[in-house]
Amino acid sequence: MCTWAEREARRIHKAITLLQLGIPGAGGVWADIGCGDGIFTSALHSLIRPDDEIYAVDQDQYALDALVRNFAASYPDALLHPVCADFTRGLGLPRLDGLVMANSLHFVTDKAPVLTRLTRLLKPGGRLIVVEYNTGRGNPAVPYPLDEAGFLKLAADVGLRDVRIAARIPSSFLGEMYAGTGTTGG
Repeated sequence: MCTWAEREARRIHKAITLLQLGIPGAGGVWADIGCGDGIFTSALHSLIRPDDEIYAVDQDQYALDALVRNFAASYPDALLHPVCADFTRGLGLPRLDGLVMANSLHFVTDKAPVLTRLTRLLKPGGRLIVVEYNTGRGNPAVPYPLDEAGFLKLAADVGLRDVRIAARIPSSFLGEMYAGTGTTGG
């Protein structure tokens, strides 16, 4: 049986695998939208540090509090801004170099208006990375799935450029996860 730390290290390694090909380089101002307890926030920080600034957005204050505690213990010099908010509504964030949305769009029924609003936060040439399960069938944990084909169409429909699937990994839940990327014009 593995320890909590070993499980977390494996989760962060998988998150890094999904994000790394979508990150153009170190530094910048990024947001993790629907961050939960921060696995992808930690992966993002490890890929863009040392000159990074991250806005961690989630509507669950308990999850944000855990994220802040874990970040303070693991990355005491990190510039992390927790934001308790519903990302499907307007967010008062600064202009961003990138957005990560890991396992958050599958909770949204009408994805295009939400993604349009969020991509407007990106600077010209800003990067969007979406991580989702590669399935078209929903369930209680993934009520409104977004498979690869759905992501490619959605990202193009909201005006992103260079839209592609950057990475895939096997998942014990729903078979496979993917990371899709796109950039804003500019």
